[in-house]
This record gives sequence, structure tokens and C-alpha cells, in this order.
Amino acid sequence: MTMEQIPETMCGIQLTGHGGLDKLELRRDIPVPTLAAGEVLIKVGACGINNTDINTRIGWYSKDVVEETSSGGAGGFDEVKGENASWSGVPLKFPLIQGADVAGRIVAVGKGVAASRLGERVMIRPMQNRGDGDWDCITFGSECNGGFAQYTKTLAAEAYKVDSTLTDRELASFPCAYSTAENMMVRSDVRRGDRVLITGASGGVGSAAVQLAKLRGAQVVAVCGRDKMSQVKEIGADEVIARDETLLDVVGSQSVDVVIDLVAGPVVPSLMDVLKRGGRYAIAGAIAGPLVEIDFREIYLKDLTFLGCTHQSPRVFENLVGYIEAGRLSPLVARAYPLAEIQQAQEDFLSKKFVGKLVLFP
Repeated sequence: MTMEQIPETMCGIQLTGHGGLDKLELRRDIPVPTLAAGEVLIKVGACGINNTDINTRIGWYSKDVVEETSSGGAGGFDEVKGENASWSGVPLKFPLIQGADVAGRIVAVGKGVAASRLGERVMIRPMQNRGDGDWDCITFGSECNGGFAQYTKTLAAEAYKVDSTLTDRELASFPCAYSTAENMMVRSDVRRGDRVLITGASGGVGSAAVQLAKLRGAQVVAVCGRDKMSQVKEIGADEVIARDETLLDVVGSQSVDVVIDLVAGPVVPSLMDVLKRGGRYAIAGAIAGPLVEIDFREIYLKDLTFLGCTHQSPRVFENLVGYIEAGRLSPLVARAYPLAEIQQAQEDFLSKKFVGKLVLFP
């Protein structure tokens, strides 16, 4: 059942393989998705850009790659092998429409979905549970087609109704970054009075983490580039530290309850040094480098808890929608681009000269 005339073909961006920006192709003859039972068709209003989009395109998740993301962001990596280049370890199927951060409206419903959902304004949950196991999950726009197109589809249960006056471009800044950050808050049990150190605090997930930690009553220590320190302070950070400063000197030994790490790389030993005994270390990114040297004595002698944060329970996205509808979060859209300008948008994303999110619109 549909609420409007649906075309047979649409405009979208297809990723044709792992590699450079040239692997992103604008097509105007892509078939509009057809619905199976339990699915909904969404007319995309906007779709955000994430590190996952870049990492998937360049095959950075391959264990053959040891460099930081930016070193292959534009041209890809020569050593990538397609069979191990996805985050899940399962080879991707090309061509693929990426885009995990979707905001739009339901314009058609499949068998078994209530017609009352037609016209709903929704956000799609990016990390979706699939399969029988508790840890079985997929990323929207990775293991299935995503939102870099005029239309996309998903399971009806993964399209969350949102009642908000925010624009589609503002809503599209939330799903992936903020659910990743909220998952880290939940998993590391951030609570009132905690001193929380956040790396990469000017990026999409980092700036979300600043807001979500403050929402819980935590004291936030944010690490970012010097040119973004004032903006990060404006979004709520109590202390802002330039990433080229020596953490131990500025923050102090064993003075932090929780580390929210989005960059990894050479700073990891220092992050362990500033954690208190019994501290929690949550990580959901390694753009500064995936291979680090750590002293395991630091982990067990200080009773540290390390949390890898990818899988998300439904509670996480439910929390996020609730915060948005209550007006408790501020969208941080640095710039919006037409879909056809995706290559420029990803180049700008890699430059990291902005605070918040970049989004695309059809």
C-alpha cells in the first residue's frame, strides 16, 4: 500500500567496490526498492555521513590495513582483500548503496504492516539486530542498501517514528553518531558525578558524547584540535584539551572515571594512565590507528574494564528518540550537500575542519 505515486527508478550513489572516491558512482536508473512482508519504503529526506562510510569504502576494516583512516580516505588501500574488508568480516555485495543515517517519511508499506504507518516521519536505526543470536547485527548501508538515494527500505520495526519540529537534515545528524555515543554511555554506565574523558570530541560521535554525558550529569573533559576547542566548549564540555597536549600533565594521573575513546592510536597508553582504579574504557573507533601497544599490567592491577561498543540493544535507539522528542539534544549540522556532491562531502569529512555532522540530501 502506498500514499503517493512511486517511480520505478531513482537517483542514488552506488559503491562499486573497495577503493577511492572514484568508486562512488551517481546513477539515475536504480530500481526503487520493492517491499517484502514486514518492510516499509522510506522517501529519504536527508542522510548523514559517517566514518563507517569511509572505512567501508576503503576497506579499512581489513586486518591487512594497519594505517589510520585518513591515509587511505581518498584513494583506498592497495593491500585490501575484499573477503575480509567489511566490519563484520563477511564480504560485501557490490554495487552497494551506503548511508546509515536516514531521516524521511514512510511512503509505502509491505504485507503485514499497518497502513496507519503511511506518512510517518521516521529515523532508521543504523545498527540492526538480525538472526537468532544476541550479538547478531548488521549496519544499515553496509550489509544491506542504505540511504544515499531518493528511496530506501527497512524492516518496519527498524523505522522509528519521531515527533519533532527539527528538519530532516537535522534529524539525519542523529541516528548513527548519537546512537553510537548513547551505546557507549549505556555500556560504560556513565552517571552523575563521573569525570568522563572523550577523545575526538569535535566529530559526530564525539560531539554527541559530550551532550549525552552532560545530559547524565557527568563532568566532561573533551579532547580535540586547537581550532575547535571553543566550539566544543560551547556544546557543554567542562574542560577542553588540545589533542597535542600531554594528557597526563593536564588531566592528572588516575583522575578520570570513564574514557570514551573514538580515535585509539598512540594516545591509548595515556588514556589508561588517567583512568582511576576500577575505571571504564569504552571504545568505538580507531581512526588514529588500529594497532597500539599497551601494558596489560595496567589493566589488571587497576581493575580496569574495557568495552568494545558496536552491537546496540533496542533500548539505545529508544533512548535517543526520547531525547530528541523532549528537545534535550541540539543537532550539529556543519554543512549539507546535494547527493551528487558526495565525493566533495567525503573529502571535506576527511579534512576534519568542522564540528558535528555533514549530511547529504537527494
